Amino acid sequence: MLKRAANLAKASGTSGKETIGKVTKKQIEEIAKLKLSDLNTNNMEKAIKSIEGTARSMGIAIEG
Repeated sequence: MLKRAANLAKASGTSGKETIGKVTKKQIEEIAKLKLSDLNTNNMEKAIKSIEGTARSMGIAIEG
């Protein structure tokens, strides 16, 4: 879902060093709402933090 939101074919091979795409906070929130039942939390704030961490590890920047 993150790759689709950032219009990417694949994630970065060098996480933390290379930024290959951007997503907005609103897109992160929408993804968290959809994935909430699949995550190991019922807290929306924690779900958002989890999705943000995944995005960063994929080389996707989060715009405020």
